Amino acid sequence: MEDVTDAAFRRLIARYGKPDVMFTEFTSADGLVLAPPSGQKILRKKLAFDESERPVVAQLFSAMPERMEKAAELITELGFDGLDINMGCPVDEVVKSGAGAALINDHELARELVRAADRGLRSAGRRMPISIKTRIGYRENELASWLPVLLEVEPAMVAIHARTRNEMSAVPARWDTVKEAVHIRDRLGSKTFIVGNGDVRDISHARERIKESGADGVMLGRAIYGNPWLYSGRTDAPSPKERINALLEHLSLFEELMQGTTNYATMKKHFKAYISGWPACRDEHGAGRDGAKDLRVRLMETEAISQAREILTGDVE
Repeated sequence: MEDVTDAAFRRLIARYGKPDVMFTEFTSADGLVLAPPSGQKILRKKLAFDESERPVVAQLFSAMPERMEKAAELITELGFDGLDINMGCPVDEVVKSGAGAALINDHELARELVRAADRGLRSAGRRMPISIKTRIGYRENELASWLPVLLEVEPAMVAIHARTRNEMSAVPARWDTVKEAVHIRDRLGSKTFIVGNGDVRDISHARERIKESGADGVMLGRAIYGNPWLYSGRTDAPSPKERINALLEHLSLFEELMQGTTNYATMKKHFKAYISGWPACRDEHGAGRDGAKDLRVRLMETEAISQAREILTGDVE
């Protein structure tokens, strides 16, 4: 997820409860190839990962095979364990460029992007799995025609977000379509893993979805917001103090790893997710203290990590 699963958040997740496979935020292959030296430095820093995150997969998007090929070479040099091509992003800017979910309407280009990535990996002398993240269709369910196109180029995995592009995230994910994708894969005798995605709350819910659909796995995205414990297996809800301490740690990692490449405002996306779920309270003198909502308001008014840290440190004490 762009500006969410960046280097700082991935490092935090790895500490609190690492998933089986971790993906970077999606990154423009065009930018990786065309950026000037200063831009290259920023993008490389954004893609930097720690050994604790392995296996870690770089997710790229592009509508230009030659740029995907060169970006794949770079991903190999950076030491990633896999390359994922985003063919599902519904955002207008990405779709208008011919990338993301637009590829559902351009089967030959979709295939050529995978072939180009494979050429890039081969030329760099190191093979790694290529996977694809996509949706069930553009305006309607097109899995019957779309999925065989992807399976033809033999990706290691296809992650199916169980909505169309036009549905965005405005309707419930249709997990019956993930089951349909599994049936299509099996009928064609493909060895590609099918992974489901959409509206999965936690690990227990993921296991239910796997059982219902027959998928090989589940990809969780939005459920990780404010919850680095998601993959740890814990079943109790983190306390307010634990949430605040996790956010403090997240801020420190952001300061260490992202300063100079990412605006501090990006961290504000996380405040609501961390700081929620508890009411206002009173101290031993009967004076009112900030509840979650009031604390969030104060955090959103900050302009620097130091200001947020001062507020949070005072609250946790």
